[in-house]
Amino acid sequence: MKFHINPLASDIIISIYVIVTLYLRLKFENNTNASPILSIVLGICFVVIIWVLIKLKILNPNWFGLFNSKKA
Repeated sequence: MKFHINPLASDIIISIYVIVTLYLRLKFENNTNASPILSIVLGICFVVIIWVLIKLKILNPNWFGLFNSKKA
């Protein structure tokens, strides 16, 4: 049995995750003299985590209804 999160909760979780990770990246860059490449690598790592959760169907984003969902 797989663990699924409903679309609205997935949208909220992804939004909070994006805001928090962006804040952490900016705070990290301000506190240290990090190179832009390090920031890009960190951003890619954060995006890969969300991408894997979506591909595993744990998160089921509806993108707040912006795109038409496929009706079976």
